[in-house]
Amino acid sequence: MLVVACGNSGANTGNPGNTNTQQANGKGCKKVGVLLPETASSERWDKKDRPLLEEKLKALGVEVMISNAEGNADTQQTQADTALTKGACILVVAPFDADKASAIVSKAASQGVPVVAYDRLIQSDDLNYYVSFDGVRVGEVQGQYIVDHYKEYVKGDNKNLVMINGGETDNNAKLFYKGAMNKLQPLIDKGELKKVYDQFTPEWNNDTARTEMDGALTQSQDNVQIAYVANDGMANSVIAALKAKKLNGKVLVTGQDATAAGIQNILLGDQMMTVYKPIVQEAQATADIVKALIDGTDPKTVTKGTTEKTASGKEIPSVLLEPIAIDKSNVKRVLDDKYLTKEEVCQNVPKGTGGIC
Repeated sequence: MLVVACGNSGANTGNPGNTNTQQANGKGCKKVGVLLPETASSERWDKKDRPLLEEKLKALGVEVMISNAEGNADTQQTQADTALTKGACILVVAPFDADKASAIVSKAASQGVPVVAYDRLIQSDDLNYYVSFDGVRVGEVQGQYIVDHYKEYVKGDNKNLVMINGGETDNNAKLFYKGAMNKLQPLIDKGELKKVYDQFTPEWNNDTARTEMDGALTQSQDNVQIAYVANDGMANSVIAALKAKKLNGKVLVTGQDATAAGIQNILLGDQMMTVYKPIVQEAQATADIVKALIDGTDPKTVTKGTTEKTASGKEIPSVLLEPIAIDKSNVKRVLDDKYLTKEEVCQNVPKGTGGIC
């Protein structure tokens, strides 16, 4: 009896409490749990990532369990526990909080369940894989646009730069900021730009971004020429603050995610650029890693030696995709790629605007 008991426990080593009887480490996995972070900061999570991940993962012949934490780290932990209890043998996690999500990774690891961090890095040395767009490059693309165009907006000593950054609990926000400053710091050091406001925005909250921009305008007596804004949702709020002062179109505003609202603002001349991240590539790379795990092959064929470091310096095998700058000159790219439809882009935009609507 003792020998039989030991043999049975050995089959589930590292997988206590998980009802899935497949092998640990994802091989032969039939159930994949997908955890998304929220919907408030960007429409992408439910409109783009959810359907694409579901499509790409279901094509592998697995059951896909998708949930959204709606901006609550504790909810995301509960959703992870539920997915594991229901037999998820691979987790794909876009963390709401990069630090708190480490508990999800730890519990999954104790059950032999690999975790792929999706879009946002999880601060855990037990993390198995990471798929995203290169966060530093995203910030550099935004910053480079400012470098290339700031002279069209500054006049004499009127060269004030406001920075409305993302939420600090999202590692991506820090990477975007680092990349942007890689490009902007030389201009600041030379006195070409003067940074007068610099704020991380908790939870990427759009309403908070409006309050921050109102504060920056009050503080500078409406003397702002450049507004680095980390994503389109917050940029829309920043533009609302500028409209209230009749400054929209007179201030260079950046964004990210190539949302319908962001593209509309670009066509209307209120936002100058956004960063397009073809999410289909991100979903496909994630599915490629999941497939390798299921097949028992080495996912290094997907990550190809690329790594991203956690805060402690641990190198996580990664897929880091290249972002694309979008402005009026190439806005048609998002339509050609079928990322957005003409109807979405042209809603509330005058006919003929931008040669598209």
